Amino acid sequence: MPCTTILVGKKASYDGSTMIARNDDGFFDVKKLIVVQPKDHLRKYKSKIGHLEIQLPDDPLRYTSTPSVDPAHGVWAANGINAANVAMTATETITTNPRVLAADPMVRYQPKTGRQGKEVPGGLGEEDLVYVVLPYIHTAREGVERLGMLLEQYGTYESNGIAFSDGKEIWWMETIGGHHWLAVRVPDDRYVIMPNQFGIDHFDFEDAFGKKENFMCSADMREFIRGNHLALDLDGKFNPRLAFGSHSDSDHVYNTPRAWYMGRYFNPTTYRWDGPNADFTPESDNIPWSFVPEHKITVEEVKYILSSYYQGTPYNPYCHDALKGKYRPIGIGRTGTMAILQIRGYLPKEIAAVEWICFGPNSFNAALPVYANVEKLPDYLSKTTLDVDTDTFYWASRLIAAMADNNYSACIQLVERYQGAIANGGSRIIYEYDKKMTEAKKFDLLDEANKKLCELAKKESVAAMGKVLHQASLAMKCNYNRADN
Repeated sequence: MPCTTILVGKKASYDGSTMIARNDDGFFDVKKLIVVQPKDHLRKYKSKIGHLEIQLPDDPLRYTSTPSVDPAHGVWAANGINAANVAMTATETITTNPRVLAADPMVRYQPKTGRQGKEVPGGLGEEDLVYVVLPYIHTAREGVERLGMLLEQYGTYESNGIAFSDGKEIWWMETIGGHHWLAVRVPDDRYVIMPNQFGIDHFDFEDAFGKKENFMCSADMREFIRGNHLALDLDGKFNPRLAFGSHSDSDHVYNTPRAWYMGRYFNPTTYRWDGPNADFTPESDNIPWSFVPEHKITVEEVKYILSSYYQGTPYNPYCHDALKGKYRPIGIGRTGTMAILQIRGYLPKEIAAVEWICFGPNSFNAALPVYANVEKLPDYLSKTTLDVDTDTFYWASRLIAAMADNNYSACIQLVERYQGAIANGGSRIIYEYDKKMTEAKKFDLLDEANKKLCELAKKESVAAMGKVLHQASLAMKCNYNRADN
């Protein structure tokens, strides 16, 4: 589904943690954040879209998950952190081209036709990947290896980008056609930006078929490229993006502007981003996959950039410039959830994993941190239903966003104060409990901390909802005062 991803290596982050984050924004999907226990994880899984049945191992780990509330859609777990402190987010829908699809077609579900017909299952997709991979891996590298094995065995019906992280490293993986894949370890001192396009722009086959320190791929990748004439580089340096990606007109409206804005934000002086002599424009096909940032990146900045809508440019949909709305924003209104998965490798394993969770449109929601290494999560996060209910973080976030969007000028300062209150208060609670548990060398206060964090979120969300509702009410069209005549 349409999404935006950012990955931050441990030497590029403010505290030495790894961070992987993604907007899950294909449609208005009702979401919740839960903990899945091993006993509740199916051993025989069947997907809704692909009708694919998979026998899963008998030893799953506990993990957090952000599934769809409506089971009719399938699981759509989106992201999570398992008990081994390995994080996964899946998937970033990416692009490809006819040459790739001709060489390795997508594996699509074929329903039974006629009396003698036979149903043919499809491959794996976004609906399935977190569920069949995350509970079974102990490192980010293992995530790539397991998913690669599953892709080669079952295939996929869509083009996917998947991120894995642990306290030491981050791996980014992209599918190619129905059965092929590449993966690159994100350099520790870099961040990666992914806006719904095939992103990897360099690859070392010697390493991939040797030590596999920084690169991995399908076993027959060299033969696949050579046999199907997929390499398009002129200088002998293989560029996967050229071979496997797209450069369509729609990319220049929907995808590349997001990469441009994110690079412009984190590297404002490294390159020229504006004007007639710009190194990169919103429609450039060669914006790098990764950058060394000009300063270390914070959680707050990851939240900000994944919430952005071209502030400070003529493309801002809330401004009055003729170019407003020209490009698809990052923090698009249909977002279901966003999670920043932070693995703090410098802390005891019991408290290393923090999941910053957002629900609803990012431009108007708040990021709440919670400890991930727990047996359950508070009802405020985990008990979302399909019925609108202000007692859940998901629906409170959706309501604030819908009202604020239609009254942007009057409400944006209220929203910013709300976002700051949860970010500041949440960080303070995490800091307090990190210190308390580390000093005592006892880690039995995780549930207490998460309860406090959710109490904070509920208090601030209710307050913000009231203030935004008041402003929205003042702007109602059916209004009249006696002094008006």
